[in-house]
Formats: sequence, C-alpha cells, structure tokens
Amino acid sequence: MFYPLFTILGCIAGLIVSAFTSKYTAERIQLSKPDKVFIVLCGFCFAIIFAKLPFILLSEDVLHNAGSILLSGKTVLLGLVGGYFGVELGKWFRGVKTKTGDSFAVPVAVAIGVGRLGCFFGGCCYGVETKLPWGVVFPKVDQLTRHPNQIYEAAFHLLMAIILYWMLKNSILQGQLIKVYFLAYFAFRFLTEFLRPEIHWTGGLSAYQWAIVVLVPIFIALWYRDTRHPSNPTKATT
Repeated sequence: MFYPLFTILGCIAGLIVSAFTSKYTAERIQLSKPDKVFIVLCGFCFAIIFAKLPFILLSEDVLHNAGSILLSGKTVLLGLVGGYFGVELGKWFRGVKTKTGDSFAVPVAVAIGVGRLGCFFGGCCYGVETKLPWGVVFPKVDQLTRHPNQIYEAAFHLLMAIILYWMLKNSILQGQLIKVYFLAYFAFRFLTEFLRPEIHWTGGLSAYQWAIVVLVPIFIALWYRDTRHPSNPTKATT
C-alpha cells in the first residue's frame, strides 16, 4: 500500500517541480512535444525495469511472486542508471542531440525523496541496529532499534534537489547537473551501505557497493567526454 502511494505522490511532486524549473532550461532545451513525451517515457520505463531487475533475477519464483515484486521491491541505484540510459536511448531513437540532463535533475531528486518515505512507512530498506536517539523500531521486522536509512535517503535526495535547483538557477556546471546528482548519490549510497544489513561480498563490500565501484568511473568518463567535446548549447548530448 505505502509503496505505490508514495511512488505516485513522488511522481506528482516531480511533475510539479519540473513545470516550475523548466523556465531555466527552456531556452537551451528546445524539443518538440512528441520528442519530450517519448524521451520521458523511455527514461521512466527503463528506470522501472532496472529498479526491479535485481529482485526479478534473484527471485526463486518470479511467477508466484510477481505481484509482490511489482508493488514493492526496487533499487533506486539501478533505477537512476536505467532512467539515464533510457533517456539516452530515447534521444538516439528520435535523433535528438539536445542536452537534457539539467531538466531531469531536480524533479527526479524530489520524486525519489518523496518516494523513499514509502519505504519508511512500509518498513523496508531499514538499517542495522543503533543506539542513537533517532533510531526506529520496525515492528514488522523485529524489536531492534535500527538506523532509519529510508529517512537518510529521503533527506539526501530532497537536499540535493535544493542544491541542484540553486545550481540550475545560477547556471553552475550547466549541462552536468544530472551527473553531479548521480555521483553525489553514488558516494552517499556507498557510505550508507555500511549501515544496511546487506550481504557483503569480496572485500567486505555489498553488491551495491561493487556496482558503485563500476558506475563511478563510467559517469566520470561521461562527464570528461562532455568537457572534451563541448557542443552547441542547443545541440548537445546528455
């Protein structure tokens, strides 16, 4: 119940913020309405697919657990990456070369920040036991006082939304805001993984941390590519 509710609320919040922030990118990002709709749908669909992918691949009985998987399990980390490459694929398919990342950064951060509250009220994505005063007991799990990792995540994304909005408004790192957001989240998620009761693999790192080890150089390379080959502001790539 909480997952779809807050996912919907997050999407609505993201759309409202997108309409508000579009005035800062409208001049640079000039796309036709069909292009916009197609690209957004590609990003959204790929985000959902990638967010669910680990749960589908690791589920022992996908057919019987499909309903549960679709309504609950998801990973924001891979969802963000899937959304990014979904947008890139959509742009490639439509022949669009306009740099669009800045238009997505703030709305996506707001949407995920709101959506993460669903994890808190739903009692998933909790942290390890803690004695800190803000620790929370999740009755559906056990009676231990745990780190409210969901709140940490929600606070991070909403804070990033504020920072990214300020950068957008002041034309700071123009054209790179989505990568700023992703790299900041990779760093945050790598550190907070130590507060999660995850299974740790080689080197004492979780699967998500190893994914981040792979993803960070990829997005740094994408950033470097953009600085080496700057494009016309109205004719660029993400």
